[in-house]
Amino acid sequence: MCVIPHPCRCATPVHCTCATPVQVCHPCAHVPPPVHCTRATPVQLCHPCALHLCIPRCRCAPVHCTCVTAVQMRHSRALHICCKLELVVGSPASCMDLELYSADERLLGRLDRDEALLGSYPVDDGCRVHVIDRSGARLGQFEDVSQVPKYEMPESEYDKRPESLRSFLQRRQLGRYAEAEDRRRRRCDGDGDGDERALAARIPLGSRCRVRVPGQPAKRGTVMYVGPTDFKPGIWVGVRYDEPLGKHDGSVNGRKYFECQPKYGAFVKPPSVTVGDFPEEDDGLEDEM
Repeated sequence: MCVIPHPCRCATPVHCTCATPVQVCHPCAHVPPPVHCTRATPVQLCHPCALHLCIPRCRCAPVHCTCVTAVQMRHSRALHICCKLELVVGSPASCMDLELYSADERLLGRLDRDEALLGSYPVDDGCRVHVIDRSGARLGQFEDVSQVPKYEMPESEYDKRPESLRSFLQRRQLGRYAEAEDRRRRRCDGDGDGDERALAARIPLGSRCRVRVPGQPAKRGTVMYVGPTDFKPGIWVGVRYDEPLGKHDGSVNGRKYFECQPKYGAFVKPPSVTVGDFPEEDDGLEDEM
């Protein structure tokens, strides 16, 4: 049994399982423990191979402990520490430069000897290991994809592929191809301006009319405007409906084209308007008592 330099006041001897019997003093020893373990109570170990070296021992397990001891840490090699830091910083151990800093941020030295033990360096509580990456992963040299060789397909060959994204957008008229289709329709509308003007010339202002739009029931109203507009190209006819079946009050995008009540006004194309004797529909409710 080895001699205990600081007697334990709580008189709780614990024996380790190694070949040399030792006694372990609890934190009531005079020398404060420099190593702390969140899962264990630091105790003073009096052992011939580690005199006055404080290591953590689990409070609930006096015989066996799975915590990493200070003895184990001090006997770790610098290369072994680099390998453990690979999982933390993401750099290979061969590209690391380790620097040891004290608790007050003073450089104590470089851990540049792979086979040297950690205990050979002035390691103390609060020391910090700073990792310098020499692999270039953090310098941004892999962020520029233009430097990476890659296969580039010619545009003519890509246009021939039936299942590509471009062919899908072209078939559905989506994205930039929707704008191209809209321009094509505008050109077609411009070609038909002559026919629309001829029809619009036969629609006088203030005349009664009937409006038939595909997919909607027939509506009756009064012609209030005939001519071009700011919201769409071509010739448009502004109609004030007899019932609130419209979309606005004669104003579109802040411009007033004619006067009517809200939801009574609408703009339609000249082919949808038929001028004639279309009086307001009478539902016969006034004749009932």
